[in-house]
Amino acid sequence: MREIRVKDLIIRDVVTASPEEILALAKLKMMRLGIGGLPVVKNRKLVGMITHRDTILAGERAMNLRVQDIMTSKVRAIREDTTLREVVTIMKGTRYQRLPVVSRGELVGIVTQSCIINALAEELK
Repeated sequence: MREIRVKDLIIRDVVTASPEEILALAKLKMMRLGIGGLPVVKNRKLVGMITHRDTILAGERAMNLRVQDIMTSKVRAIREDTTLREVVTIMKGTRYQRLPVVSRGELVGIVTQSCIINALAEELK
């Protein structure tokens, strides 16, 4: 099997949230698009991640919060040259379902568990 890298898996058209955004809006984006998390970006720089689970845990407070109030700011990001093996190891060790992809601190895409499954399905053909 060839060595698959993030550049072969990446989703480049990424829906994001801003830190100042109302949390309810971020939750609505995720629900409408059927996605489980959003990278949080300020001036094109990755500053955090927010997940649908985070918004649920916020409960009724979500209406009065901003994304920055509950986002994870210590984010594990990867680069486009990261191997699939490394991505799987990171996801397994952290239990993250998605990893933002950065170049010089700027968000360039995201890799999700679905990306990995699709890549493996192609390799198994």
